[in-house]
Amino acid sequence: MKIRKANIQDAQSIGKVHVDSWRTTYKGILSDDFLNKLSYEQRTELWKNNISDATNYVLVAENELEEIIGFATIGTRKTNSVPNSTDLTSIYLLEEYHGKGIGKQLLKELFTYCNQKGYEKVFVEVLAENKTRYFYEYYGAQYINNIEIKIGGKIVEELIYVWNDIDKLIEKIK
Repeated sequence: MKIRKANIQDAQSIGKVHVDSWRTTYKGILSDDFLNKLSYEQRTELWKNNISDATNYVLVAENELEEIIGFATIGTRKTNSVPNSTDLTSIYLLEEYHGKGIGKQLLKELFTYCNQKGYEKVFVEVLAENKTRYFYEYYGAQYINNIEIKIGGKIVEELIYVWNDIDKLIEKIK
């Protein structure tokens, strides 16, 4: 397994992982109709934009065949007005790669980047029904708030967490 910075040529593979991982991660949380309508082409365009945006830091995880099997992104949300902070905006892996330590390595690389950039806090928003929240909690994210958002026509609860000590997370992952 290899983790590296994404490039524009990765957009199509990231788009595919994005759609496929949403379909497994959010099954039973979001409507099947919404998940089935997710488009590889739309997500590819989204990732071309995300990778081209210099305010984002996008990583990919590759398997032994150099196929992209996951990705992760840091980028400060427009709603984030906290000085010296940023947001973990995504970590997604294909379902068959869950539980193999890849998410942990992506998290470590993201937080190493945050540390180098001088960020003091990192926020993450996660759907309350998404089990990934326990991953974030295990690695020290502290719950601070919840909001309701609408995805695919459904109102869902989103939890907001923060890491106040980037060094502590990096040390825990070593």
